Amino acid sequence: MSSMNNIHVRPCQETKIWMRGHFRIYCSRSSITGGTTVKEAPGARNAKLFIAILAPENLLAAVESSLSGAFGPLDLKSEVFPFSFTDYYETEMGSGLYRRFVAAESLIAQHTLPEIKHRTNQIEGQFSPAGERTLRRRINVDPGYLTPAKIVLASTKDYAHRIYLDQGVFGDLHLKYQQGAYQPLPWTYPDYRTREALAFFAELRRLYLRDRGP
Repeated sequence: MSSMNNIHVRPCQETKIWMRGHFRIYCSRSSITGGTTVKEAPGARNAKLFIAILAPENLLAAVESSLSGAFGPLDLKSEVFPFSFTDYYETEMGSGLYRRFVAAESLIAQHTLPEIKHRTNQIEGQFSPAGERTLRRRINVDPGYLTPAKIVLASTKDYAHRIYLDQGVFGDLHLKYQQGAYQPLPWTYPDYRTREALAFFAELRRLYLRDRGP
């Protein structure tokens, strides 16, 4: 998947002063007339894409294959564990669901998370049973990204702790790195607090720091 590292914008007339530095306000992408190319801010480093899979155990391998086809090779997988934290998905997807986290080998630009969320929604649709009205989905795949400081999930639902990104997608700060480990927040889902999840993210952070370079 190609990442968008350059954004084409034109300068607005307005400027502001921040602390001792001076910066220019740029118009949104929708008002582009061409011309200027501005690189991403130095702080917005590429991140590690991960995807949380929820599915019957016999579909996990097929889902992983679809994700690899969409986002490239997977370089890390968590242990598979039963999803017994809530019955929220049972009406739609049935019982006997399992959770697994997987990560893509390639890094992504952080601002591409909304695009990735829409792509994973399409993958969910590919597994939906044709002609069945009760079970609308057979799988759930939720993307997010990891940086050394945090875990961010993509969501289409707005809550107080979620920040709007683009294309109807919000960013959910779900874990923060503190005291040598990713720590849950008050709203962190139970499956992201498990031994399997935290071990996966710890190893993914190690791989990210090893591979990203200086």
